[in-house]
Amino acid sequence: MDRFPNAANVDFHSPLDLSKAAAAVLDAEGRVCGWGSSARRLLGHSPEDVLGQSAARLLAATPEQRLSSLCKLCKAHRPRSTVLDLCCRDGRTLRAAVTFSPLAHQGAAATVVVAADLAVLRGWEAQLAMLQGLATESAVGLTIFDTDMRVVWGNVSTDLELAGIGQYIGRPAADLFPEGEFISRHHPPDEDQIMEHVLTTGEPIMGMHYRGRAPADPVREHVWSCSYHRMVDARGELLGLFEESLDITDRYRAQERLSLLVRAGKRIGASLDVRRTAAELADVAVPQLADEVLVDLAPAVIEGRQPPTGSAPGHSLLRMHGRTPEEFRTSPVSYPPSSPQAQSLASSRPVVDAAPPGTPVGSPPGTPVGSPPGTPVGTGPASSHSPHPPHSSLFVPLLTRNAVLGLATFRRSSNPDRFGPEEQTLAVELAERAAVGIDNARRYTSQHAAALVLQRSLLPQHLPEQSAVDVAYRYLPADSRVGVGGDWFDLIPLSGARVGLTVGDVVGHGVHAAATMGRLRATVRTLALLDLDPAELLTRLDGLVAQDAETDADDGLGDETLGVTCLYAIYDPVGGRCVWASAGHPPPIVADASGSVALSALAPGPPLGLGGLPYENVELSLPGGSVVAFFTDGVVEDRHTDIDSGIDRLAHVLTWQRCPLEELCDRALSARPPGPQPDDATLLLVRTRRLGADRVADLELPPDPAMVARARTDTERQLADWGLSELSFSAALVVSELVTNSIRYATGPVMLRLIRDRCLLCEVSDNAHTAPHLRRARRDDEGGRGLFLVAQMSQRWGTRYTASGKTIWAELAIS
Repeated sequence: MDRFPNAANVDFHSPLDLSKAAAAVLDAEGRVCGWGSSARRLLGHSPEDVLGQSAARLLAATPEQRLSSLCKLCKAHRPRSTVLDLCCRDGRTLRAAVTFSPLAHQGAAATVVVAADLAVLRGWEAQLAMLQGLATESAVGLTIFDTDMRVVWGNVSTDLELAGIGQYIGRPAADLFPEGEFISRHHPPDEDQIMEHVLTTGEPIMGMHYRGRAPADPVREHVWSCSYHRMVDARGELLGLFEESLDITDRYRAQERLSLLVRAGKRIGASLDVRRTAAELADVAVPQLADEVLVDLAPAVIEGRQPPTGSAPGHSLLRMHGRTPEEFRTSPVSYPPSSPQAQSLASSRPVVDAAPPGTPVGSPPGTPVGSPPGTPVGTGPASSHSPHPPHSSLFVPLLTRNAVLGLATFRRSSNPDRFGPEEQTLAVELAERAAVGIDNARRYTSQHAAALVLQRSLLPQHLPEQSAVDVAYRYLPADSRVGVGGDWFDLIPLSGARVGLTVGDVVGHGVHAAATMGRLRATVRTLALLDLDPAELLTRLDGLVAQDAETDADDGLGDETLGVTCLYAIYDPVGGRCVWASAGHPPPIVADASGSVALSALAPGPPLGLGGLPYENVELSLPGGSVVAFFTDGVVEDRHTDIDSGIDRLAHVLTWQRCPLEELCDRALSARPPGPQPDDATLLLVRTRRLGADRVADLELPPDPAMVARARTDTERQLADWGLSELSFSAALVVSELVTNSIRYATGPVMLRLIRDRCLLCEVSDNAHTAPHLRRARRDDEGGRGLFLVAQMSQRWGTRYTASGKTIWAELAIS
């Protein structure tokens, strides 16, 4: 027989109860005169086997011991209980609990014997002990309600018992914890609805979390885990229900603290923005830890500078306001030396400040100097909605390894509990995470600002006015936490009224990308002044970038040097010809004077630094008034569409090419999709001009020294026609020297070209590829002074090579 019956068959009757126990009747001599069916079930003996026989035969002992024990038990004048070993019919020995009760019947003495299996009896007694423990010693609270959901009984662990169970007997369940609430999400939040559900369906509801204040402890908020079960009697009739409740306040708060720390790890510091990080601290802590969070920071931290070390910034803090970039603002606060805020900053420890009883509204504890009473300040959902002053405040300094960044203030208004040691530890942990995030954001702000200043300083501050083109440009840094990029553009005045145009992009972001961009832009400008054609310029630039990549690879910086894209173009306003080449860069878009827009047929070569493939020139005739768009991929790329869609969008804007270039720039960038942009956007728009025949004079001269005089005479005549007679002497001298030098060394005709632009341009072209060199002639030298005179009379001079020879040019200033 099982010692502990199955839970579904629990019977709380005693095994010695007459309805269950084995019963027999003995006469005064100890003979069996009555044998019930229950006795037969227990021992297996039939009535025929035992009636009239001595009961001593059923005892497992010596005959003498049997008779002695039986006589004592049968002759007792009051009930006696003992433990006996009984003999079963199958030969087993059963240890049983036996009770002998004397019975007088019509003057004949008799004894009623009741027996039960001792093991079963001990199991029943254990169940009673368990029930007794639940009622008097268990930490589990038990409350019984009748079918009207009124209190019937509660054990000593029930908070009602601690407060006096008698005053709650007969009262509705809703009256027990009027200010409590269920915080579980999967069941109705009302206790009456939960009880009604259990009574109606019989379905138990278990593990509900209930938050409230116990009648015996109205100051501290508790959390219980509650379960509800229906009760029915043996006939299946409804008796009511009972509630199990276990105070899990400490465990629940520990889980809340753990989840809060997990949430803080995911959210605080994710934005790399000082103000947002302050708001993230408030969003995480409210309302679980505090009703309101205020964050005060040193001005240097907000500006991205290193805060001062060695002293707490208690007299120069700025309080953060707002939760979005549009709402962010600051207001100055300072704390008296005796204030708890100043004490916290000076000691680098948290300080709890509780409002004394009777504190008037508008004068919360720890009110800083400069903050008007009653003004809601700070960050967090509750910061502007707290109608009551805080009754408890916790001040925690925001610390880094060597400086104090500011102060975080945690306030409680609706929660009357004072900040305890565990909550202080939690607040310190949150403040440490916030301090790390704020310091990282400060460092990022500083580096981002430095990179942006560096990049802007390396880009052209203004483009020189040129007769060849009208220019407008835009540069927009990316709205990205990764920092500024490496976009650049430039306009380079070249000889012969020509202009060089370039746009490029360095892979990567940050200070190194900006520095690489500046170095490449300077290199392009230097090579352009050598009058190299676009393909030759990119070839030389490719070799330099590859060398830089090899040098930077040892420092782990080579990735940003490789993959640089660049486009370089030269426009000649005299012939209206434009030549360009690309190193992995998107080709330009051209809109002619009629409004027709087309993408250049330029096939980009490999990005700079990769090498292995040549760069090719593409030449195009551009009528005056054409608009050419040079751009980086940030103008035409975004996260949601491909680059072809972006190019089509830019081409559509260029159909308005008759608009001013500044307006076209604004239209092109405003057409980009809204939202943060992952890459810098650089746009250079150029409207071409042509120099008319009235400003250009060409003269072809045979290679005859006598032609020098003709060149000088024609030059003086042309300058007179242009109204530049004051330059006749200087220009004639320069032309004489350049033509003389070409006729002396060339084998074919010599071309003289005069261009009236912002200065007077004199160009002499021949078929020789040997360039003259400037040198200082000695006193006894017969020659060598011509180029020296040219250099002295002109503001610039130089040589450029063509497919058929070279051109020597000089520029003379027009006063």
